Amino acid sequence: MRTVNIGGKQIGLKATPLALLYYRQEFKSDLIGDLLKMQAIADDPSALDSVALLQITWAMNKAAEGKGKTFPHFESWLDQFEYVDFSDADTMTAIMDEARQGFFRGSAGGGAKRK
Repeated sequence: MRTVNIGGKQIGLKATPLALLYYRQEFKSDLIGDLLKMQAIADDPSALDSVALLQITWAMNKAAEGKGKTFPHFESWLDQFEYVDFSDADTMTAIMDEARQGFFRGSAGGGAKRK
């Protein structure tokens, strides 16, 4: 779990299986599939889907808040932020790192070791 600053607000992020479920329920799409579509960002910044990145952030924020707690739908959640600074490399990297480390642990060095 990590904390990032979006629009001047600190929010928690937690890449867990619950985040995958919340994403599917809210957006009728697969978080991992949408995340993989953005893999090319490092080589081609135009590959960034800003709304998909915010949707992933929403799902991980909801997971960080905990099961059973009242949490706003995506549009209401977005409305709490006055701005989103997509040029803030630290925040954008932290969001992507949390997703990568939480959903792809084997490739992040934290999973099963290969023989």
